Amino acid sequence: MIGEGPVKQSGGDTEERLRYYFKKVLSRAANKTLLTEEEIVVDYSVIDNSMLLNFIFFPRKDLSPSPPGTFNLMVPVEEGVEIHCRAYPADSKESPWLLYFHGNGEIVSDYNFLAPYYQKEGISLFVADYRGYGRSSGTPTITGMIEDAPRILEAVKKELRDRGWENKNLWAMGRSLGSVSVLELADRHPGDIKGIIVESGFISVVNLLRCLGVPLPGDISPLEEKDQQKASRISLPALVIHGEIDNLVPLEKGEELYRVLASGQKKLFTIPLGDHNNVFFVETRRYLEEIKKFMGGVKY
Repeated sequence: MIGEGPVKQSGGDTEERLRYYFKKVLSRAANKTLLTEEEIVVDYSVIDNSMLLNFIFFPRKDLSPSPPGTFNLMVPVEEGVEIHCRAYPADSKESPWLLYFHGNGEIVSDYNFLAPYYQKEGISLFVADYRGYGRSSGTPTITGMIEDAPRILEAVKKELRDRGWENKNLWAMGRSLGSVSVLELADRHPGDIKGIIVESGFISVVNLLRCLGVPLPGDISPLEEKDQQKASRISLPALVIHGEIDNLVPLEKGEELYRVLASGQKKLFTIPLGDHNNVFFVETRRYLEEIKKFMGGVKY
């Protein structure tokens, strides 16, 4: 049952919860203790079991041929369900790899056109779909996205190793909804990626639902709180890219993510005329230069 409307929170409440959380983390660090699994895991079933998924996922099928020079990888994530990924290698075997989680209205084959821009910069792209998208089977859910991300990461690492590519220079990028997958990897598997890039993203899927203005199923602020905590634990290098006139996920959401990340090396790169879906095309040269500098180890 869909609730009557969003649950409003004051900025003070959010700040108070974050202060409490930081105090708890510092206390645990001093005593050399770790957060429990219960404190880390976020239960998205209240969203997954509602009509809200119709506002989050827009899957479409595609069986079109793969472009020359690419290869596909089907990743089993559970019985009878596989996720399609496609690799777009750059010329050099030493090139860095970017594991890319796309937006909710995109599929892997949409990157047949975009990947060459990265390849020309010496960056190899490995784009992952979600359940029910493209060649993938299953039905998309937030829980599925989060559980599938580490399985995709491990499969990609193995595939690169088996093919003789350098997989120690592996980064992760999420565009819009893909930020959910990337933040999960950065929080739970920081040793497997060198850093993260988030474009037009947000801390919590609850942020997205609030931006869309859809009725929420009761009070789901605890989900938002746990996602805030997740972001505050991330210390990997981070590049946050956001359009200044994004009318779907406002710039303030990207700024919030940038502030909350615990990364010692991070940058917020904004594009003045960038909307939600055109930031790459508005300033393509600067966009790629920022990514290349970031992956090249530029200190901020």
